[in-house]
Amino acid sequence: MRAVLLGAPGSGKGTHAESIKAHYHCAHISTGDMLRAALKNNTELGKRAKSYMDSGALVPDDVIIGMIEERFAEPDCNPGFLLDGFPRTIPQAEALDELLDKVKCPQYCVILFDVDDETVVKRLTNRRTCGVCGKITNLLFYSGETCDDCGGALQQRDDDREEVIRKRLAVYHTQTAPLIEWYEKKKILVRYDGTRDKRDIFNDIKVMFPE
Repeated sequence: MRAVLLGAPGSGKGTHAESIKAHYHCAHISTGDMLRAALKNNTELGKRAKSYMDSGALVPDDVIIGMIEERFAEPDCNPGFLLDGFPRTIPQAEALDELLDKVKCPQYCVILFDVDDETVVKRLTNRRTCGVCGKITNLLFYSGETCDDCGGALQQRDDDREEVIRKRLAVYHTQTAPLIEWYEKKKILVRYDGTRDKRDIFNDIKVMFPE
């Protein structure tokens, strides 16, 4: 499995990535997680990225592309990979093609999870993260005030507030959505309705991409 996961913020890319990773034994490369870790550790990358992430804007291409190239060199990418959060623009997609040619891995697919904007807003404004263990919980399905794993306090990320979410969606429609047409022309895009039950979506993925 070598795939790009495409979709708006809150479309379920991270959730589906965990199931795909476990089934196909491939690396899950989430640029969002990598950036948040850099921010938490106060690295130079984290400092550069913070202002962009807090406002919902895209982090500059040179930061992301360099980080992805380093990540591809790690051994867990050898059996396959899932790119989650990259590429987000056509120039990034072109850079990805160049990078994959460079590492002699030119063939990949693109999996798109389609979700309407209001569903995204509802999902993300109810998302909470444990301040202790980092587990993500959604108040649509859980009514507690503390993490059910470790008891830590649940917190709302700055980029999960409605005004930031709508800005992120506007950025997605302007800069990332054109990738859909770009990948469709390359005939490597597979589209799924992201509002369906996640188990049904995963079953369809397994049929489309047999081991």
